[in-house]
Amino acid sequence: MSGHQEHQHSAGGHDGHSHGVTADADRRWLAAALTLITTFMAVEVVIGLISGSLALLSDAAHMLTDAASIALALIAMRLAARPARGTFTYGLKRAEILSAQANGLTLLLLALWLGYEAVRRLIEPPAVQGGLMLATALAGIVVNIAAAWCISKANRTSLNVEGAYQHILNDLFAFIGTAVAGLIVLTTGYDRADAIATLLVVVLMLKAGYGLVRESGRILLEAAPAGVDPDAIGDQLAAQSGVVEIHDLHVWAITSGQPALSAHVLVTPGGDCHAVRRDLEKLLEAEHRISHTTLQVDHAPAETLTVTGPGSGPAAGDLAHCEDPHGPTHSDQPHQH
Repeated sequence: MSGHQEHQHSAGGHDGHSHGVTADADRRWLAAALTLITTFMAVEVVIGLISGSLALLSDAAHMLTDAASIALALIAMRLAARPARGTFTYGLKRAEILSAQANGLTLLLLALWLGYEAVRRLIEPPAVQGGLMLATALAGIVVNIAAAWCISKANRTSLNVEGAYQHILNDLFAFIGTAVAGLIVLTTGYDRADAIATLLVVVLMLKAGYGLVRESGRILLEAAPAGVDPDAIGDQLAAQSGVVEIHDLHVWAITSGQPALSAHVLVTPGGDCHAVRRDLEKLLEAEHRISHTTLQVDHAPAETLTVTGPGSGPAAGDLAHCEDPHGPTHSDQPHQH
């Protein structure tokens, strides 16, 4: 074996986490929520057209994106559960992230269209049937509570599942606003209340869409997961017994809830590379919940113990490599003991 290849140890394994029974249960809960949402959405579109309520139509549009989100989540969960093979060394776990971003972009585009329509109706409000609007909104509250309960039973560490759950909650708040607007139209005849309720829905859609695009974008750009400070982790690893320096440290997420880390570790000359690697892996899993790790461990040359500062790490040819059948590797600033 070449000394430079000292090699990968991946605590998460080549195919990452297993979903198994939990994934099957998640799919059942999501399918139940999807059935509730699509059935009510079809009814709401018809009533919205009959009553002339843009608020009901905007709620239906929001529910359409929720249904699409859940459908994409179900498809992505099946793709993500496939084992890694060939050139897809992580499998298709990023399918969940791609569907979350598509759903977020759809929410933003729909919000812009509905916002335009709401402003137009504020200027020239059409006649709205407040009674139908109120009754439908009350029914929507009940349906959304049931759908939210179903999704709450699934694994919400998935960005898709959590996104769908937040959308259902947004729908619930939107239906409450629509019910209030319907009551106002029914009792006072103030038709602009319908457009005002629509604008409230638009704000919720913008918030949810932006959140999904931002979080999925972080994963696709391989930024460190939210709440994880790579520099702090590097300093902590470098402070462990037997460690001289940590460099080429990288932290990213394979998919939501599955962080990964790689680093090059230099240990004291003559130190036990295997023991150091095992200790670092245990620390990362226990304190940072990072179980998918790739640590390349080498003995530091003697001069490394007296040289400090960025860019002062040893050349690859100077390293005394550990003969480890496990062990590749990436903050580019070295962390030294």
